[in-house]
Amino acid sequence: MCTKIKNGLHQNMSEDKNPKNSYGADNIQALEGLEAVRLRPGMYIGSTDTKGLHHLVWEVIDNSIDEHLAGYCTHIDTIIHKDNSITVIDNGRGIPTGLHEKLQKSALEVVMTVLHAGGKFDKDTYKVSGGLHGVGVSCVNALSEYVRVEVHRDGKYFEQEYSKGIPLGPVKTLGDSDKHGTTVTFRPDRTIFTETTEYIFTTLAGRIRELSYLNKGLKLSLKDERDVDENGVARLVDYYSEGGLREFVKYLDETRPPLIEEPIYVTGKEDNVEVEVAMQYNTGYQENIFSYVNNINTREGGTHVQGFRRAITRLFKQYGDDNNMFSKLKIEIQGEDFKEGLTAIISVKVPEPQFKGQTKGELGNSEVTGIVSRCVGDVLKAYLEENPNMARRIIDKVILAATARHAARKAREMVQRKNVLTGSGLPGKLSDCSSKDPVESEIFLVEGDSAGGTAKQGRDRHFQAILPLRGKILNVEKAMEYKIYENEEIKNMFTALGVSIEEKEGEKILNIEKLRYHKVVIMCDADVDGSHISTLIMTFFFRYMKPLIEQGHIYIAAPPLYQVKKGKNFIYCWNDEERKAAIDNYSNGKEDSSIKTQRYKGLGEMNAEQLWETTMDPNMRMLRQITIYDAMEADRIFSMLMGDEVPPRRKFIEENAKYAKIDV
Repeated sequence: MCTKIKNGLHQNMSEDKNPKNSYGADNIQALEGLEAVRLRPGMYIGSTDTKGLHHLVWEVIDNSIDEHLAGYCTHIDTIIHKDNSITVIDNGRGIPTGLHEKLQKSALEVVMTVLHAGGKFDKDTYKVSGGLHGVGVSCVNALSEYVRVEVHRDGKYFEQEYSKGIPLGPVKTLGDSDKHGTTVTFRPDRTIFTETTEYIFTTLAGRIRELSYLNKGLKLSLKDERDVDENGVARLVDYYSEGGLREFVKYLDETRPPLIEEPIYVTGKEDNVEVEVAMQYNTGYQENIFSYVNNINTREGGTHVQGFRRAITRLFKQYGDDNNMFSKLKIEIQGEDFKEGLTAIISVKVPEPQFKGQTKGELGNSEVTGIVSRCVGDVLKAYLEENPNMARRIIDKVILAATARHAARKAREMVQRKNVLTGSGLPGKLSDCSSKDPVESEIFLVEGDSAGGTAKQGRDRHFQAILPLRGKILNVEKAMEYKIYENEEIKNMFTALGVSIEEKEGEKILNIEKLRYHKVVIMCDADVDGSHISTLIMTFFFRYMKPLIEQGHIYIAAPPLYQVKKGKNFIYCWNDEERKAAIDNYSNGKEDSSIKTQRYKGLGEMNAEQLWETTMDPNMRMLRQITIYDAMEADRIFSMLMGDEVPPRRKFIEENAKYAKIDV
């Protein structure tokens, strides 16, 4: 007997209930209230997976943050309950509960049940706001099986409850109160969030920590009632920042040796647009720019990021030219050369931000470009004049970056030219699959030639390709870009996958139009060395092929650690708990010497049939898809684990490793 862990694809097939495809007045649907949100939740919160689930919390917290920005809220507490419901408590003014004249119902009920309703449209109520569209908390209400809102305001205590967006009764006045603020408790609807309704503590903690840096002086806390110690005390973390973005950029760069002594700090205001920037240069090679508008993380950037980049390019180039620092450089300095080793936080407060979509991924206000550019430019000019030694370090870094960029371009061209001259350019070690359809094709990046040979024998040749990797690949966290193209294993991955790095308008872009496999599976031994190799490969993908992760193409295979066998029956086990359960299953709780346990130290200990059955068969295997929930924290973790600074890595290992013998 053998355990089966299925990882198949699920397709939702809808029955054609209108075979004649008639189209008349009866086919036109007018959705009322919050029905549209429940019918198309992805339009409002992005998705109904883990990201969408956590987006509900962001919407509620953002409303409390807006109260802080308006000058009324100093504390925000978030609680994860045992049933994965969430409570957010603030000490703001409290949602108004009086009668809304037009709709003839309580303003609280209007806010909770009507789309595009709220104080965000009144400039006198909120000068700046993250919840621009007024749909956030009403969407949370629509997508929750239960919501309770408690309001302390005007000396009274009010409450209203809802289910799937529908009030369960009128707003109740429960008594007198000397407090002020709003408490929102909600339990996500399991019929909407079918993938999971379990909240991830680290994901919530990361965003709340972020908000503490973005809102200096605001106290935030996160309690997890699912995680209690031996005394029954729930896990609790508090966040508070006095230094704001200065502390934020130091936190992000704590794993990298600094190039300048202190972060460069910018603050300014023009046409009611507030600009705050903190930037730090380090000795590394990566650019890390994170941007916010009214506390909302604009992952796709926008006009505020354009203004920042314009300023640093203009000011540093002007300073270098004026001081004759680029005279010996035989290549032209470009904008990207000023970004290598730069970590920056850009935060703007805009009264009427124009976002692209409800999830607010990119800022579109054209006037913000010039405002940010001028604010950053004024501070940078003064900094460079007042700190000539720091300015020299930065310019030397820029010159080194320009030289490395030129070398990297030549190395990329050499690899591509070699591929053209040698025909297909596919690595000699690649055992390709017969299918030419990328959607059904998958490639296994296998640790070592021995395991690669076993995988080659055990695979399904129609859709599975095998690329053995010899030893540990280059640690790209510590290497200049041109060095990666000299590494044979990395070159093989580029050519086997069919992707290339190209330059467009001064930006390096990964071209994945010719991606040959839509599943890229990292398959290494289940030991310390195997984990290290997996981390090296993931670091490479994160730094140079991030779109493959973002689009869901990267996976890690999970080979079993044990085989528990009795006679001809056996069970594969992936951890010690499963091993103990398998032994108990065969022994019925009694000692039984006929039960044998085999510990797999590496893929090479399995024969081709076992490797197929446990790790490669789509109907049996367990694959872990690599996703990026928090790009900022992912960047920090990769830098910590793979960078030069030992103390942060040692601290991380001590806090996260249960059982480990480690030499760092």
